[in-house]
Amino acid sequence: MPLLTPLLFALVIAPALEQALHTGPAYESFVATGTIGLLIPLNTMFAGLGVIVDRESGAQRELLAAPIPRMLPVLGNLIVAFAITAFQIAVLLGAARARGIHFDTGVAGLGWFLGAGALFTIGMYGAAETLAARVPRAEEYIARVPAIAIVPWFLAGSLFPIDALPHFLTWIARVLPLTHALALVRYGLLDDTSGLHHIWRMHSTTAMAGLSLLVVAAFAVLLTTAGIRVFARTAVR
Repeated sequence: MPLLTPLLFALVIAPALEQALHTGPAYESFVATGTIGLLIPLNTMFAGLGVIVDRESGAQRELLAAPIPRMLPVLGNLIVAFAITAFQIAVLLGAARARGIHFDTGVAGLGWFLGAGALFTIGMYGAAETLAARVPRAEEYIARVPAIAIVPWFLAGSLFPIDALPHFLTWIARVLPLTHALALVRYGLLDDTSGLHHIWRMHSTTAMAGLSLLVVAAFAVLLTTAGIRVFARTAVR
């Protein structure tokens, strides 16, 4: 089941958009890499749903009764969500490469891609954990998932450059961590610097990439810290 979404985007949606919009392989690569920005939020947010189920009918009570730090259940769930997400991204990239998409990456590019993907996944799981701790019921949690996981994807340059948005939405897109993560993913995998230029409008590509990575890192640290603190606070109720 976890393979369906990445395969659908890599083998069906990206090629269909290329044909429908009369674009070339470059746009198919653009959409395929943009799918990473949807896989990560959806996986991590649904991992947060598992936290609610575990709280209501799982083993969370027994874990909380054990003499362990409160952060360990959060970190354990993070590791599982991270592994599943990494697996899906690997399948997506493998399917895209099988379709003939060329990834122009070296050691440095791979580092930018892995750093951005890992940090954004950590940050999004922190958001999921925070929301799961604050929302009492699974139905209420699911109702909030589209606003957190899907809406930013349409604004962050996933299907088109952020400069194509209305001016005020372009400025909103520039502050979204997902916009920075996708710009780094495309820089690392495709050697495409346009996303970074649309955000920072600077001459030095390395400086722009470093600033975007700093934004994603700050997002990861802040949301993970918030997730652990909120979990620890609500766990004693």
